[in-house]
Amino acid sequence: MTTANKVTIGRIILVPFFAVQLTYYFLTEDEMYRFIAIAAFLIATISDGIDGWLARHRNQRTQLGSYLDPIADKLLLISGLVLLSIEFDKSPFEGAPLPLWFIGTILGRDIIVVTGSILLFLAVGDVKVQPLILSKISSVLQMVCIGWVLFNCSPKISMWLAVVASITAVIT
Repeated sequence: MTTANKVTIGRIILVPFFAVQLTYYFLTEDEMYRFIAIAAFLIATISDGIDGWLARHRNQRTQLGSYLDPIADKLLLISGLVLLSIEFDKSPFEGAPLPLWFIGTILGRDIIVVTGSILLFLAVGDVKVQPLILSKISSVLQMVCIGWVLFNCSPKISMWLAVVASITAVIT
């Protein structure tokens, strides 16, 4: 197993840890849980770039990595988006909850892509995963939007980030 794949698996392992810490923060409003959730999110986000760099520059591209990397991305993004879209009586975040149309757009796009990939695999037998640069930009915008809310920054900007991330997701 390559180092890039190990980093990707580490990202997958971080997702439930991130989700649990964020949930504890919602329940207790203890800032320690928010800081731990932010740390887990940042480590997972930064390691996304690291495993991609390792795969490209250290010749560690594998079939397994081509499947695990987008799974790790989607698990992190979807868990963050869903948790930050929950409406609590008293939300500890200024930019939360994220609008449901944003989560619907991202989930809908992902469902269409996965369904299309499965149908293509069944029809042809082999599917090459090659993400577009706009897909990567959309993922980065989604991560920035989640991070923006986690850092409790301006709700107006988080709304604009959600709009731009949705537009790029729809285009892809």
